Amino acid sequence: MRKYKKILFLTGAGISAESGISTFRSENGLWNNHRVEDVATIEAYYKNQDYVHDFYNNMRPDLWNSKPNDAHLAITKLQQNYDGEVYIVTQNIDTLHEKAKNKNIYHIHGQINQIVCMNCGNIYETWGDVTSESICCNCNLMGTLKPNIVFFGEYPLYMDKIENLLRICDLFISVGTSGVVYPAAGFVQTAKYYGVDTIEINLEPTSNNLYFDKHIVGKAGVELPRLVEALLKNND
Repeated sequence: MRKYKKILFLTGAGISAESGISTFRSENGLWNNHRVEDVATIEAYYKNQDYVHDFYNNMRPDLWNSKPNDAHLAITKLQQNYDGEVYIVTQNIDTLHEKAKNKNIYHIHGQINQIVCMNCGNIYETWGDVTSESICCNCNLMGTLKPNIVFFGEYPLYMDKIENLLRICDLFISVGTSGVVYPAAGFVQTAKYYGVDTIEINLEPTSNNLYFDKHIVGKAGVELPRLVEALLKNND
């Protein structure tokens, strides 16, 4: 490992699985045992707000109680001790990176603990239940609140910022992501275009394996701390 100036992590469901959070999108296309069309599209939201809100209301307690694992904590250690900048782009809607006191986090699919008003655009945090009768604390309208989750068909968040990070970083590390959900699946290709070193940590190599310089097969909670130690060893 050489010394890097800017390190960019991309994290997916695999890093949260070791904290007991199951992958929401199953192989048969269901979203946490629900049809995507019923709970994760803007059409579903406008058709039946309470049904959509109930889905995310029921999800929040488990994510509230979840705790970061050794992979999240390894990133904390790297950010606290590495003589360089470390950024995180996550596809996960949980807050395990925040609980681990990670910094420079970009949730491209939104966060389970945030609500956005479809009228005024105000975003605020809540771990409580939201319904179609909830009132926006900014514009005082009822029935305008939506989980701040990027629904299928909506554009991911922070894409301009991430494009810049992929251009200026010199190490890209993908952790626990399948490499099939775009646009995140294309990040490694962009990184390689800019000449960035690329590493993949996953339970098995992904379909993007041609773009990774190094493949580390195993659990994130085991392999990421080892990688962090190697980076810190060459920090001086």
